[in-house]
This record gives sequence, structure tokens and C-alpha cells, in this order.
Amino acid sequence: QVQLVESGGGLVQAGGSLRLSCVSSGSIFSINVMGWYRQAPGKQRELVATITRGGITHYADSVKDRFTISKDNGMTTVSLQMNTLKPEDTAVYYCKGRMWNGMEYWGAGTLVTVSS
Repeated sequence: QVQLVESGGGLVQAGGSLRLSCVSSGSIFSINVMGWYRQAPGKQRELVATITRGGITHYADSVKDRFTISKDNGMTTVSLQMNTLKPEDTAVYYCKGRMWNGMEYWGAGTLVTVSS
């Protein structure tokens, strides 16, 4: 079992920055990949960025060069630095952990609102 808790969401003006954090607890040694996903009103949840235990990162095209995902050595905390935010980045941001056995765990989400 893994528990994930996100924080750092809020209201920011377009062009501003926010840093999201996801703190993991439980069987974190079994986590292989951590990721950030987002869901805007009326839209499907979409991938934002992922990072493996080995540090390999992947980004959605829409956030490349603006967002940076990072982690600590033990995958206890995964962060998402979001710069040059746009109104279309407004969404609930979710943290997801995937275990070596394929099981996945989600956090409850944190709301990011970007005003124009």
C-alpha cells in the first residue's frame, strides 16, 4: 500500500509559477515510476510528466520547457515546478505512483487555477 498526498496548488496569474509536491508513504520502496497528471473541467485526465526511480523523465508536449519534474533519492517526494503558467494549465493535478508489480496509486489531487 502507498499513500500519496499532493500540495502546492493555488491561484496564480498567467506567466507565474507554482511548485507542486507529492509526498509518498507506505511501501515506497516498491514504487518504480511517479507521475503528475491533470484533469481540467469537462476533459479527460491527461499525463503531465513522469519520472522513474532511475531519474528518467518524460513530459507532455504541452508542458515541455515550462514544467520540471524531480524527485528525492528515495521517491518519497516528487515535485513539479511549473513556470510560465497559462490559463489552459488550470486543472486538478494528481500524483500517481506505479509499483514494480503494476499496481497504481493516486493522490486526491490539488487544484491549480491560472487566471488570464
